[in-house]
Amino acid sequence: MISPLAYIHPGAQVAPTAQIDAFAYVDDNTVIGERTHLMPHTTVLNGARIGADCRLFPGAVVGAIPQDLKYKGEETIAVVGDRCTLRECVTVHRGTASKGQTVIGSDNLIMAYSHVAHDCILGSHIIMSNATQLAGEVEVSDWAIIGGGSLVHQFVRIGQHVMIQGGSRVTKDVPPFVLAGREPVSYAGINSVGLRRRGFSNDQIVGVQDIYRIIFQQGFNTTHAVQMVEDELPQTAERDLIVDFIKNSPRGIIKGYDR
Repeated sequence: MISPLAYIHPGAQVAPTAQIDAFAYVDDNTVIGERTHLMPHTTVLNGARIGADCRLFPGAVVGAIPQDLKYKGEETIAVVGDRCTLRECVTVHRGTASKGQTVIGSDNLIMAYSHVAHDCILGSHIIMSNATQLAGEVEVSDWAIIGGGSLVHQFVRIGQHVMIQGGSRVTKDVPPFVLAGREPVSYAGINSVGLRRRGFSNDQIVGVQDIYRIIFQQGFNTTHAVQMVEDELPQTAERDLIVDFIKNSPRGIIKGYDR
């Protein structure tokens, strides 16, 4: 399963069922999980930890040192979970002293030419479309979809089940269940199609819509709107997720769209 034309450092831990094609490079202090496939010209550098059943397409690089001038050579890692696909020329950088690791969860699709910078934390079931660029310490929650060519500013948080329009410049946090788009990026509704596909009931979807009508469409400032949501709407898992996200948003959230 390992081509004689691949380079595997003796210090690498490679599962016996992994497939490593010609001209792949696997450095010291790396882990390659069961049935993971490294295609030609993939590069797995010191500190990379790649789970089972992943596919790395030609030109993908995992574990390069951060593009951060504060990085001083500290030992850090880059973690990729199980069943992830990293398409052509995807780059995933190691962490810095800030968090010590960059983490990508499981069942993610990261399309060609996308970048995951140092200390980013990604959940699972995420899609990053072609040429999406995440700056340092971005957090992306489960089931988020980021459209192609989007730029996400450092420290931004993207909530669960979010969908972001391609070509967006995201400089504020995007709360859960939201469709975000336009220029500048702003609230454009909720991701009702995605929620239905993932088993949310009509009552749950309507409840999310009611929350965001108060937050984005009635002219209140964010603090007042969140207090109204807590005071006037029934407690649900979706309400609590949204309220907690907004209350714990140091950057502030995206704005509503002013028609």
